[in-house]
Amino acid sequence: MRLVSPTNEQLGLVPFEEALARAEDARLDLVELAAKADPPVCRIMDYGKHLYEQSKRQRDANKKQHHHKVKEIKFHPNIDVHDYQTKLKRAVVFLGKGDKVKVSMFFRGREMAHTELGYELMQRVVVDLEEAATADAPIRRQGRMIAVMLSPKVKK
Repeated sequence: MRLVSPTNEQLGLVPFEEALARAEDARLDLVELAAKADPPVCRIMDYGKHLYEQSKRQRDANKKQHHHKVKEIKFHPNIDVHDYQTKLKRAVVFLGKGDKVKVSMFFRGREMAHTELGYELMQRVVVDLEEAATADAPIRRQGRMIAVMLSPKVKK
């Protein structure tokens, strides 16, 4: 087998028994790196330390990832101007963080007779958030609500 030292130095072709003896003398493990190679490649290393560093690298890689969440903002067709502006600001904050935003419009009781007002308000929301987001799909009705999914625009 081809043997590699703990300092990544090539030790050449060595019989298995000698490689195992060298690993025991160094109080380290003999780890097979490439079993399918001809001859197989083994390395003398502290296997526990190797596993720990590998998991540490994986954790660091996961920290740098941003997991996209879907935030929901709920409206009613008879919303006041100030409430509307406040909810728009929250949507801009969510989009700025890179999260998707689901904008929902709920109808209660007799509001169902005037769903066109809800469609107009939803269209206004999409237009007002045009700088920060793009609609994934057209506005659609689902029972007693109208919804649209907005994704943040890619920053250049």
